This record gives sequence, structure tokens and C-alpha cells, in this order.
Amino acid sequence: MGREAAADEAIRQHVFWSVGAGLVPVPVADFLAVTAVQLDLIRQLCTLYGVSYEEGTGKVWVGALTGGAVARIGASALKAIPGIGSILGGVSMSIASGASTYAVGQVVKAHLMAGGTMANLDVDRARVKYEAEYEKGKSVAKDAADDRGAGDVFDKLKRLGELRDSGVITAAEFEAKKAKLLGEL
Repeated sequence: MGREAAADEAIRQHVFWSVGAGLVPVPVADFLAVTAVQLDLIRQLCTLYGVSYEEGTGKVWVGALTGGAVARIGASALKAIPGIGSILGGVSMSIASGASTYAVGQVVKAHLMAGGTMANLDVDRARVKYEAEYEKGKSVAKDAADDRGAGDVFDKLKRLGELRDSGVITAAEFEAKKAKLLGEL
């Protein structure tokens, strides 16, 4: 497998992991998990392209590219709302996380392919590329979510929420079933 194909595979795998991390039901923990996945992706891409990896610089890159991830934090916060908030927040956070990881991967891959290092990223140009790649990443993340079976899980969660709302199951039973379903992803 060539270096570019290996980079694409690493990006695909990390998008898959980010989609899963975005489903973590605990607000803020999901955000931290996705950031860790993105840092690991940058590290792997640096290794693949023979560039020295510096974690501090990787964190700066993630923050600069994602703009502080305001949308992801908002999706994460939605999870704090009992019932439908955790479902909507999980879906939103999952897709946003995967799209962001895809975009970070594409930006870093292009930078390293062009001979860049951890010390010379043009942040302004990288942000423009990140925004374009983020839009492409949404469909990649949706595909990854479908591959994980997330759509089916969200349908089941929606039905469970309806059962809870109609009094067929208790809130505690709903939470237990929700945790089990999310654990299967």
C-alpha cells in the first residue's frame, strides 16, 4: 500500500472512531475523546510521512483548525437534556465529530505531502481547506455512522423514548436500555 493510500486508510479509520466517540453519552467526555482521536490521527500521519510529531503543536493545530469546536460543544451539551436531547445530541455530535476528523486528516495529509512539518503550517490557508473538507466530511461521517449501525441504534432509541413518554417503560428502564444500545456501537 502506498503512503497516500495508507494516509487515506488512517483518516477513514479515525473518522470511524470519531463517529463512535461522538456517541459517548457523557457531555464533554465525547469532545475530549474526539480530540484525542484527532491528535492520534495527526501523530500517525506524521509518522507515515517521516515528520517529527510534537503533541503540543498537534493540540494547537486541532484548536486552530476546528475553531474551538463550538458546534461540537453545542451538540455535546444537548446530551444533558434527558431523553430526546441525548438522542439528538448523539446524532449531531457523532456526525460533526466524524466530519471534523475527516477535515483535520485531509488538511494535515495535504500539508505533509507538500513537504510541510509541524513547525510550518499556514493556519489561515489550512482553515480555508478545513472548512471545505468539513463539508465533504459530513457525508463521509454519515457513511461511517451507517457502517457502525448507528442509524438502527438511533431508531431504537427513538422508539424507546416513545415507550417511556407513553408510560410503558420507566425513565430508569429507558436509561438502562439506552446505555446498552450505545455500548453496542
